[in-house]
Amino acid sequence: MTAIYTILLLIVSNIFMTFAWYGHLKLQELKISTGWPLFVVILFSWGIALAEYSCQVPANRMGFQGNGGPFSLMQLKVIQEAVTLTIFTIFVTVFFKGETLHWNHFAAFLCLILAVYLVFMKD
Repeated sequence: MTAIYTILLLIVSNIFMTFAWYGHLKLQELKISTGWPLFVVILFSWGIALAEYSCQVPANRMGFQGNGGPFSLMQLKVIQEAVTLTIFTIFVTVFFKGETLHWNHFAAFLCLILAVYLVFMKD
């Protein structure tokens, strides 16, 4: 169950982080944050990032083998990157209608799946 909780926390943390990094662009597109000074946009993003860290740090602590979890640091990082790109892809295709997926994006995802497979291979 620790592996599942770790991955779920990584998913939630990446949802928050994607909104922190790119949500302000959607707010700008919607003319909500157009007049915001950059420091306000940064503070807004930091507020969202605090929620991200509140999930990311426990996920890493819980999931790390050194703390009794099931994953090595390399495995945690590759899982996190796979989750990040998956969440980002969903975010972009749902919230930014002008962005489309192309064959090279799918090829990159295939490479990412291969990376996850390779990092979990036993030496």
